[in-house]
Amino acid sequence: MSIFALGMFLGLLFSPYQCLECPPGCECFAVTHTVKCVSQDLLRVPQRIPGFTRTVIVTGNNIHRVSPNSFTDTGNVTNVILSNNRIVEMESHSFSALTNLRFLDLSGNQFALIHPEALSIPGSPLQELNLSCSLYNFTAVTDLTTALRWGGLRGLLRLDLSGNHLALLPPGMFSHLPNLKQLFLTNNSLVAIYSGTFSGINHLEMLDLTKNAFRTFGADSLLELEKLGQIRILLGNNPYSCSCEIRSFVTWLNESRAQLDLDGVRCALPRALSNAQLRGLSIQAIGCVVQVQAEVTDLSLPTSYVFLGLVLGFVGMVFLLVLYLNRKGMKKWIIEMRDACRDVLEGYHYRYEIDCDPRLGHIPSDNSGSRTQGHLRLALSQQLPNDTCIVQAPTDTKLK
Repeated sequence: MSIFALGMFLGLLFSPYQCLECPPGCECFAVTHTVKCVSQDLLRVPQRIPGFTRTVIVTGNNIHRVSPNSFTDTGNVTNVILSNNRIVEMESHSFSALTNLRFLDLSGNQFALIHPEALSIPGSPLQELNLSCSLYNFTAVTDLTTALRWGGLRGLLRLDLSGNHLALLPPGMFSHLPNLKQLFLTNNSLVAIYSGTFSGINHLEMLDLTKNAFRTFGADSLLELEKLGQIRILLGNNPYSCSCEIRSFVTWLNESRAQLDLDGVRCALPRALSNAQLRGLSIQAIGCVVQVQAEVTDLSLPTSYVFLGLVLGFVGMVFLLVLYLNRKGMKKWIIEMRDACRDVLEGYHYRYEIDCDPRLGHIPSDNSGSRTQGHLRLALSQQLPNDTCIVQAPTDTKLK
């Protein structure tokens, strides 16, 4: 009889807690304080969660929206897992009833709309937030940035944003998470870290940037990583291009105080250096010497242009100085040239007037006409002005 009673006790202890309090389609475990609703085609978060529950697991369903009514009378719940439920929207204060929530898993969803106060919980109890593979597009990233800012998540210690195809992190995205210690950004499409990306997170202990699209790290990126101090930074499994542009990154790898996964930081290009470790890579190996010589060759042409400009400028200054020193002689020469031109033009003008006078035309060519021409010239001279010049016609009487 005692053996039967013991078997009944163990059966009740380790079997699902089947009672009227357990929501339909769910399994309730009193010993582990857990409610599981897995792959039941649920359209909403189950209601009437038992009071003993500490962990709610709802996965593999068709819940498209989380609202403030999704969780009621759940003040004792500390862990909520809502992964792979095809959730599209988080409304305002969706988890405000979970006043003791420590861990929230929203991975594997398709969030397209996140309200700025979706993560706002009174007292800010949340410590771990998993949003891996859950953001639908870049608009959702913008919404998430606002939600992290307005959510009051000052106690958040761990944030997982891996697998979201992130190409850009907005500056100051994590500035309102002052106590964040672990940040996972693995398996995204990040190509650079810009200034101010990690501002405000002064207690960070681990940063995961593996499996992104980093080819190198520029000066701004290295300065941003250096500000994080002596933390663990994972940079492996990125397609680093081992050209001359990567020499600053190689220098930083050799001198950084951070704890780096140096074995995973390897070259992807060029093929000759494929899978070679970046740490300790020489300048000659990455071709910096050849590139520097090419730059010097390219600079020779602009230098010759500068020298030519200086020479022409000097010649121009000398020319202007000579003109200034001979300004009086130049002025006198210009005046003389002007007077000479004026005399020539006046001579042409008088000759034109005489040639156009009809009284000087049709003069006889014999000897008897010479007297007539003389009288005519005398009469014409009396009628013309005093300053008019009379040209004497030739007296040769032999005409062809």
